[in-house]
Amino acid sequence: MAELFERHDTARFELTAFSFGPDKTDPMRRRIQAAFDRFWDVRDRTDKEIAFLARELEIDIAIDLNGYTGDERHRIFAWRAAPIQVNYLGYPGTMGASFIDYLIADRTLITPADRAYYSEKIVALPDTYQPTDTMRLIMEQNLSPVEAGLPEDSFIFCCFNNNYKITPDLFDRWMRILGQVEHAVLWLLEDNPRAAANLRAEAKKRGIAPERLVFAPRTNHSAHLARHRLADLFLDTLPYNAHTTASDALWMGLPVLTQRGASFASRVAASLLNAIELPELITGTPAEYEETAIGIARDPLRLRSIRRQLAHNRQSTPLFDVVRFTKAIEAAYSAMYERHHAGLPPDHIDVEIT
Repeated sequence: MAELFERHDTARFELTAFSFGPDKTDPMRRRIQAAFDRFWDVRDRTDKEIAFLARELEIDIAIDLNGYTGDERHRIFAWRAAPIQVNYLGYPGTMGASFIDYLIADRTLITPADRAYYSEKIVALPDTYQPTDTMRLIMEQNLSPVEAGLPEDSFIFCCFNNNYKITPDLFDRWMRILGQVEHAVLWLLEDNPRAAANLRAEAKKRGIAPERLVFAPRTNHSAHLARHRLADLFLDTLPYNAHTTASDALWMGLPVLTQRGASFASRVAASLLNAIELPELITGTPAEYEETAIGIARDPLRLRSIRRQLAHNRQSTPLFDVVRFTKAIEAAYSAMYERHHAGLPPDHIDVEIT
């Protein structure tokens, strides 16, 4: 979100940050602090104290960027920190809480028919709900496949999602794909050695040589982005999609194949692919997902065409247009504010921009 914060119209919006995470003094924290008019470190304050501070500062719209993610402090919002309270980005679903008025999403994530299943009123952005930082550093040096532990002259399927997103059903699909594509490997993130060993053992049970699973160690972000250049096709997870990991792959020109599910968390990759105008990489069933992965791997011309289209769309479509995204989310905030000051209760908002 860093670039979004930096691009807000400061003539119309005053930005205040409340930080209750670790007191890191790294470049990203310094960058975030510089983007805000006011930056409050509230780690040592209670939820009630933070809520009352927000009231004293006359915050109009309070945005919970955590939701139920483990280190959240949603009770700040239970104390009603601001007259308008919003669930956004950190938690891909409904808070189920009467004190959260709006959830920011988009038309792919939540259809009008599904709005009834959310306690919040839905704010539908026109393209995608996910912002992008186009100023991220990317390591210039290119790794060779050997340096990354990959075999040369192989088709590289990859998935850099956390290992806990890999379900037995999804793993079965991946192994069937490998079984149909000779000389292909699956490149995964190594969360820990035990998980890697377990996954290799499960591959062997399904008739796939364990060495066809290659694990990438965690590294710094610029090196992680750069190593996407070695992969051919990103295989998404279901029911919990790639979110930032899908954005990273598309930013680096790596096609992402997804299956659209029924929930918010299972439609994020579809949201990104629609915003970058590559709907042909969104599948509807497990069989279609497998067939598409196998078909792309067996057809170099098809893969080359997809990659050319992705490279073109990366520059010309809404997904990575931060100026357009900022305009859309500011229109959303303005609509919430205007309803409140007109004495109207929260209601669904469909954002339109030109």
